[in-house]
Amino acid sequence: MSRLPIVALIGQTNAGKSSLLNRMAHKNIAIVAREEGTTRDNVIATIDNRFILIDTAGLKDPSDAFEASIQDQIEDAIDSADLIIVTIDSTKYPDHRDKEIAKKALKSKKPVFLALNKTDLKEALEANEFLSLGIKPNETFQVSATTGLGISKLKESLIGSLRGFRSVAARELAPSARGDGPDGRDPKRANKLPLKVALIGRPNVGKSSLFNSLSKKQQAIVSSKQGTTRDVNRVQIKYKGQEIEILDTAGLRKPGKREVGIEKFSAIRSLAAIEEADICALLVDATEPHSKLDQSLAGQTIEAGKGIIVVLTKADLVENTDQILDDLERDYNFLPFAPVLITSSETGKNVTQLFELALEINQTRHQEVKTSELNKILNEAIISHPPAGLKNTRPKPKYIVQTDVCPPWFVVHGHDLGLLHWSYKRFLERKIREKYPFVGTPIKFSFVSDKKS
Repeated sequence: MSRLPIVALIGQTNAGKSSLLNRMAHKNIAIVAREEGTTRDNVIATIDNRFILIDTAGLKDPSDAFEASIQDQIEDAIDSADLIIVTIDSTKYPDHRDKEIAKKALKSKKPVFLALNKTDLKEALEANEFLSLGIKPNETFQVSATTGLGISKLKESLIGSLRGFRSVAARELAPSARGDGPDGRDPKRANKLPLKVALIGRPNVGKSSLFNSLSKKQQAIVSSKQGTTRDVNRVQIKYKGQEIEILDTAGLRKPGKREVGIEKFSAIRSLAAIEEADICALLVDATEPHSKLDQSLAGQTIEAGKGIIVVLTKADLVENTDQILDDLERDYNFLPFAPVLITSSETGKNVTQLFELALEINQTRHQEVKTSELNKILNEAIISHPPAGLKNTRPKPKYIVQTDVCPPWFVVHGHDLGLLHWSYKRFLERKIREKYPFVGTPIKFSFVSDKKS
């Protein structure tokens, strides 16, 4: 299993990077405005489950104390990305900054694309006016983030260039909706591949201390200063015959509090680690248990289909852990299936229990449920609580099959399933989990409305 590749949009302010990300992601993620320098932080989107696209802050004069220098931002982007898109405003002739950006990108020896944005405008220049940037014509794309011109071609070329990267997260809906059974992978192979566990969370919650305790080596620098870990540290450990690779990621602060430059790209590496991992251990500081950012990270982990463990750190510093556990149950009511582990890296309490939970979750991620059992659960659910619908139309689930693992994926077939309320989908999940808990494992659903005969 490998992570999703990272594609970085770099370029001067007001070149249209945020609009380009929004267009490719089919949603308004980045803040778009005509004022230069609107994007102060990196904005990240997963595009079609094929690659991670990062909209970096616009590059301004390095003499501006609030902005990182051009050199620092470019080097950070190049260091983090697998492919770089130099974004240019095609209504303006390239200047020395554009040329410096392109030069540094090309020097990296990584794939470099040139996106000539705003080509729908009458002021747009011909593509040959940008040959001085040194980027090959066949890697130059005339696009318009506003109208969508050339976006499909750019996206197809990106996917083709990144084809060497593979990820379990790169599944599309179509294979899961076929109803032809799980993907055929042998669960026994799980023991032959390293099980990747990423330690994620805010800065200074104890990730590096836990990493050291797990590896029994001082491989990470432990410091009370926030943001010590800038990259992803790794160590492989063998536990009960299973190779486990621990990933210690850089801590994530709220977007508005991230420093320009290197810390922003540490955040990118952390999010990429979520994509790479099989299981994420979300570390929550017992002295500061209420954090929207922690909840956001949990949501991203579940959205990526990864296993999750909530690890309460620094438990030795608080008196009443029962109250904190009650608070966690309320704050994380969207993942009642996630086990909570109370630890202290200082005392070593429950540290190795993380390995036990990781092995258990790895098994449930590969679990397959017989179709007959699933349909028994579905029928009992419908009898006990028929789904509501419109006045003259009611959704009618007919049968359910499991089509995938890692995460387990279930497809419900029937009539008018588009009318199913989200609460009924949650109800079906609860019914399945009553018999098959899928500890620490999100499960996915697709609802397919078949043609009425």
